Amino acid sequence: MILEGGSWTNPIWEQIRDHHAGLFAGTATWGEDRFDLASGGVSDSVDGLWTSGNFFDVLGTPAILGRTFTPEDDRRGGGPAGPVAVIGYKFWQRHYGGAAAVIGRPLTINRVTFTVIGVTGPEFVGPIVGRSYDVAVPLGDEPLVRGKESFLDGRSTWWLDILVRMKPGQTIEQATLALRRAQPQIRQATLPGWDAQALKEYLGTPFVLQPAAGGSSQFRNQYREPLLIILAIVGLVLLIACANIANIMLARATARRHELGLRIALGASRFRIARQLLTESLLLSVLGAALGLVFAAWGSDLLVGQLTTFQENVFLDVSLDWRVMAFTAGVAMATALLFGMVPAFRAGRVEPNDALKEQSRTVSGERHRMLGQPLVVVQVALSLVLVVAAGLFLRSFAALATQKVGFDRDALLVVNLDVQKSGVESTERPQLLEQVLASARQVPGVARAGLSGVPPMSGMGWNNFVEVPGGTKVSQRDSVVWFNGVTPGWFATYGTMLINGRDFSPADRKGAPEVVIVNQAFASKFLPGANPLGRIIRQPSYGFGGQDQPVPSWQIVGVVANAAYRSLREPDPPTLYRPFDQSEMRDAPFATLTIRSALDNPALLTRSVAAAIGRVNPRLALTFLPMTEQISGLVVRERLVAMLAGFFGGLALLLAAIGLYGITSYGVSRRRTEIGIRMALGADAAAVVRLVLGRAALLVGLGVVIGAGLSLWASTFVASLLYGLTPRDPITLVGAAATLAAVGAFAAWLPARRAARIDPIEVLREG
Repeated sequence: MILEGGSWTNPIWEQIRDHHAGLFAGTATWGEDRFDLASGGVSDSVDGLWTSGNFFDVLGTPAILGRTFTPEDDRRGGGPAGPVAVIGYKFWQRHYGGAAAVIGRPLTINRVTFTVIGVTGPEFVGPIVGRSYDVAVPLGDEPLVRGKESFLDGRSTWWLDILVRMKPGQTIEQATLALRRAQPQIRQATLPGWDAQALKEYLGTPFVLQPAAGGSSQFRNQYREPLLIILAIVGLVLLIACANIANIMLARATARRHELGLRIALGASRFRIARQLLTESLLLSVLGAALGLVFAAWGSDLLVGQLTTFQENVFLDVSLDWRVMAFTAGVAMATALLFGMVPAFRAGRVEPNDALKEQSRTVSGERHRMLGQPLVVVQVALSLVLVVAAGLFLRSFAALATQKVGFDRDALLVVNLDVQKSGVESTERPQLLEQVLASARQVPGVARAGLSGVPPMSGMGWNNFVEVPGGTKVSQRDSVVWFNGVTPGWFATYGTMLINGRDFSPADRKGAPEVVIVNQAFASKFLPGANPLGRIIRQPSYGFGGQDQPVPSWQIVGVVANAAYRSLREPDPPTLYRPFDQSEMRDAPFATLTIRSALDNPALLTRSVAAAIGRVNPRLALTFLPMTEQISGLVVRERLVAMLAGFFGGLALLLAAIGLYGITSYGVSRRRTEIGIRMALGADAAAVVRLVLGRAALLVGLGVVIGAGLSLWASTFVASLLYGLTPRDPITLVGAAATLAAVGAFAAWLPARRAARIDPIEVLREG
């Protein structure tokens, strides 16, 4: 069972481990991280886990080589064997070539040398769905890596997941009740330094256990709804395909009435005729399923590859196993029955005397059209639903991808600096960062450069409560604004326009008067219609840590244009910028250097900038990423949904066109004699084309009307995935209907043109 509620602090884990572990058969914890294997310079990052000493034992995961951790390895500062690590199977194969001699070899992790003591099997990829772990290290070794900035004693540092294994016969309700009885003691012993209201909520929030069989995953929460929608889209495409094949099978059975009637006349039973046609349908379905499996094996890896971003290396096991095979076989059987049952049933009802008469063919053809035409209407209606969905998702993705972010994204190169690994004390970090910035500005091809505490559009953020004396009064919840610490010239680097006042200067350092720059959204919210320059902003006591402590205050010296902060989906938020040297960011373990490149491709500066920074401090860990790629990583979900919806929407269009072409072409062939007579009596080619297209237009029009109604109903289910559009967007609906009508007209025009070329003399001779 997993302790529900997000991440937990290490003090909470230690309380459960040291005082309440007897409530369960076993308890364990883990925290995810990105470990750097490089000794300096550009990072060589892998997916890592901080784990308790009994983590692998509680999960029941043995090592296939060496051993896993023990509680002795989980001592603070390292156990008797020193800093140790367990590695995953794929990492072992990739990094060590699967060598058995890996046990006992050193592995540098975040500039600290660990000893590899074990390798887990290929079946264990980690506790987090969507990610595969490469290296696991004991939680007690964390201070060796983070030093004085260790998370272990942080009562407000939420970064661990907690797992419990229930005792034999213990139910989830009993386990939850046992944990809640211990909750007051656990909570009271781990109180964060919050205000009274926040502490009241902390003490009163109950512990909840949830099944851990599916693993822990934010990835699942992010993609559950989109994948359910894509599953519905795939189901609709399958229905369209079944309707299409049913039409073809009906036409084929009609064309074979003479043959089937002859078989019955010679003694074949009606059941045998129906069984033959069902067997043919099943063979067709099995061949389609086999091709689908081949396509799935190729396409699934491609799709998983689309999910990996600069922040997250996604791993999903999409190999074909017996469950996939069984599901495919079931779908093949179901589709064979779905599109083969009606043709087989109708074929089994053939009357030999009627079938052997030539004139009966015309009657049977009319019967087929009576059943085939509704199937075409269904195809068109379902196709319109899919085309509307594809249009909504494609337009939503386009709106996000092309949205203005308040700065020029194309020429920017983002360099994330892990200052903690530099070996420099926190008090010396401001000087180090100044040297890094100065060295980067001297690199040829660098037009501008600036430092910030929070990289824009990275998904990360820093916010807090503020109040503006004399400004608009807002609730405590609405008084939260976003912060960033930036150096002089940072706004010019990003191309963010200064609207009023001044930029930061080198004089805005620690010890100087505290100043800030705000964006237009901040000024509009807190000081509407007033001149913000010179106004004071304060941080209220409930946002600072206590009623008796002095609260910070800053003077506004400038106003800049709005810019996106964390996400493309969020409107430009009220944002407050502080001088980097006056903010908490100056001593933080991480900082971001942003470079405006004078070159067409900012990534070309990576090597020269890395070399320049390496001359300042070779131990600094650097991660380079063009801003365009960073922003692209924020719309992965939207891009994937748009890509899949567009593909299946196009496939639905193609199937609808084939279905309409098939029934129109079949109708033309069945009415060949009639058309020939019409033309012999004076009908011109245009009249014949109108005759054929009129029937097709009726089917398409009816399908569009039904499909429009279905689209208006179904679109409400995708509202949460859209951006900049209403679910019932009229432009998308009209555009989809027009596209479908155009495709349908073209599909019907081909047999209509052929009908207009019929030679009446030749037809009359055949009659």
